[in-house]
Amino acid sequence: MLLSKLKTALGSTLGVVAVTGLILYGPTAQAASRIKDIVDVEGVRTNQLVGYGIVVGLSGTGDTVRNSPMLKQSLEAMMERMGVNVRDASLNTKNAAAVMVTADLPAFYASGARLDVTVSAMGDAKSLLGGTLLVTPLLGADGEAYAVAQGTVQTGSVSAGGASGSSVTKGVPTAGRIASGGTVERETGFNFNSMPVVRLTLHNPDFATARRIADTITHQYPGTAIAENPSIVAIKPPSGTSMMDFVTQIEAMNVDVDSPAKVVIDEVNGVIVMGENVRISKVAIAQGNLTIRVDEQPGVSQPAPLSQGQTTVVPNSTVSVDEEKGKQLIQLGGGSSLSDLVAGLNALGVTPRDMIAILQSIKAAGALQADIQVM
Repeated sequence: MLLSKLKTALGSTLGVVAVTGLILYGPTAQAASRIKDIVDVEGVRTNQLVGYGIVVGLSGTGDTVRNSPMLKQSLEAMMERMGVNVRDASLNTKNAAAVMVTADLPAFYASGARLDVTVSAMGDAKSLLGGTLLVTPLLGADGEAYAVAQGTVQTGSVSAGGASGSSVTKGVPTAGRIASGGTVERETGFNFNSMPVVRLTLHNPDFATARRIADTITHQYPGTAIAENPSIVAIKPPSGTSMMDFVTQIEAMNVDVDSPAKVVIDEVNGVIVMGENVRISKVAIAQGNLTIRVDEQPGVSQPAPLSQGQTTVVPNSTVSVDEEKGKQLIQLGGGSSLSDLVAGLNALGVTPRDMIAILQSIKAAGALQADIQVM
């Protein structure tokens, strides 16, 4: 709907600029979103796990033992637990590597569930491709082991080298994943149904949106929701309804999401994103390019015959000034909308990078009623 209106008002030029550098979002009328898509439920989150392990079976691409004391100590301790004393031996293998293992434990995962784990080299290993991670406990923030990981590491990278020392690498061979390589051993112990009150956290805090969520819930379930602040809406299930059932029901409710007036500028890629609530006070805009060109075309002066003269180089400079024509002063009335601003900028024929400078200048003049975020 918005694009069709803009194309009608601005012509095909706007369509080209919108694709190349100016992105518009937000329809003319507010769109309703499901509550589940705009909030997080308290306690329903992933938990980060981390562990230290050893990858073995590498084809000479592992850590250099003399440069990796942690690997040496780990190998000695592991072999002693298996009844082999190697402390007096000279370890010089390059087929093992010390690694950090990480994983995300989703909410409500039960014992025996499988996890994907990420394996990253810590020392000077060249590649983990094809190595095998030995059993590694994965610890939570409380220091307790919630999962164990083991399996063959897949890096998805390719590397090759020659005898002269030249090499080619595609991807990152020192980090890889083990699909379903982790097994949950301990549950987080979070009992969702036992919570008398649950708080919903908005992804984008906003006073109006938080109030609308609370009003939408209380309209169908009176006295069950209250907006505590722009980020939090507290909910309490009605009598006889479990928290699980109540959250399931309210997640499907639709709410009109309000958004602040904001302009996001990515100067590196020349991208501009503007919300529909951006407004422009009365302002005049002019844009043009002035090019000064100096061309040097030296000539050669030849002396007359038998004149005893010398051949010399004669400078010949040409200076030209080129100013783009057709650039006029564009005036926007007070309270102009986003489409008015875009129409004015396109009338000037500006590029996306020129638009960035113009928007920043309008903001500096106090005529842009929006926040500017530069990335």
